[in-house]
Amino acid sequence: MRNKLTLRPAQRVQPWHTYAWQLQSLLLGYPDESQPAHLSMARRAAPALPAEVRAPLLRFLEQAEDTGTEALAAAYVATFDHRKRCCPYLTYYAHGDTRKRGLALVRLKQTYARAGWRLTDDELPDHLAVVLEFAATDPATGLRLLTEHRAGLELLRLALREEKAPWADLLSSVSATLPALGGDEREAVARLAAEGPPEEQVGLDPYAPPQYMPTPSAGGPR
Repeated sequence: MRNKLTLRPAQRVQPWHTYAWQLQSLLLGYPDESQPAHLSMARRAAPALPAEVRAPLLRFLEQAEDTGTEALAAAYVATFDHRKRCCPYLTYYAHGDTRKRGLALVRLKQTYARAGWRLTDDELPDHLAVVLEFAATDPATGLRLLTEHRAGLELLRLALREEKAPWADLLSSVSATLPALGGDEREAVARLAAEGPPEEQVGLDPYAPPQYMPTPSAGGPR
């Protein structure tokens, strides 16, 4: 039986975690008219982050600035909305399109509610940008949630790298805020890469109500 994940001293929340996760959340949202301001803010804050978090973040900023908001928005849709292997919804990697994912989404919303955090009607609780935004407001709980989805995050990072998508560097920056992959997690990544997320058994009802189904990023997470 897999041991429950625990936080070793080196894995505890650090003061810079809040700033890193907030910036990463903003930059993982759909690139809109606020994108230039987000890029500028990230450039100002980057020097305060550890080198392993800062370096890939700066690489993303350079690519985003060179690409421009309109082209980056088109690439965002092509990458995250039309490539299932680049899914930004974290519970998908653990549960696939099954009813268990619906339960995981409900539990995630309950976790947010206990912290006094409410989502808007058009936000799914497991979108990485949303999870990072929550982590910035409740770092201890956020670190736990991100660590629980460590294997899925790594698979998303690898998929983005294979697609040569600029967000691969951003995922590298996110990964650098988390504990290194353990043996069980490396095995989980290899298994997910080989087999894909779970599938619902034939004849069962859909895994979740319509409001939990991923939709195109017409404005993306906040």
